[in-house]
Amino acid sequence: MNTHLYMINDIKPFDASTAVKEVQTTFNQLTYSHIIVSKDGEFIGCLSETDAHCFEGEKTLTDYQYALEPFFVKKTTHWLDVLEAFAIHNTNIMPVLNEQNNYLGYYELNDIMHLFNDTPFLSEAGGIIVVEKGSKDFSFSEIAQIVESNDAKILGTFISKSENDLMQITIKMGHQGMNSIVQTFRRYNYNVVSNHAEDKFLEDLKKRSNYLDKYLNI
Repeated sequence: MNTHLYMINDIKPFDASTAVKEVQTTFNQLTYSHIIVSKDGEFIGCLSETDAHCFEGEKTLTDYQYALEPFFVKKTTHWLDVLEAFAIHNTNIMPVLNEQNNYLGYYELNDIMHLFNDTPFLSEAGGIIVVEKGSKDFSFSEIAQIVESNDAKILGTFISKSENDLMQITIKMGHQGMNSIVQTFRRYNYNVVSNHAEDKFLEDLKKRSNYLDKYLNI
């Protein structure tokens, strides 16, 4: 995916000599979590809205250069790494630099999220299964084998939770054979965390069968 097609440069970086009150006014007009700051035309970091409103308006950004956060991505950075950078730095604007570290523009979080929306994981119809197993006891190759042995195709998979040596893996696949896939995961000692209508139906049938056996044995 060509993330650089989403690069914007309609807002220029603020020079470090800019008065803080001007930055505060800009934050009141925009919805960005940070503004981008440069010095002598060179990118030096980003200032958060929270910090800007705590500073004295008559001073300049130079006086608060210590508060700048030096996060950015390169023009060649993969879109998933760009998305990770947004999450790590809790921002909705991301400066883009070239290989010589010159400022080129910025990405907006919503635009990068749209890239994710266009992937088969979200755009294709399918079913979701969430399974859980010890971090040393599962493998993606085994998960793929379980799904594909039931004549289904994986549309995407990722580790959605990691806690106390347990890993939760979210798998999206075609709807075909969901119940048999769930049962196969259980045979391979995976804990199926997600709820499935077909699976619940079978559990209800089992309960009713047990009740009937109990009644017949009275």
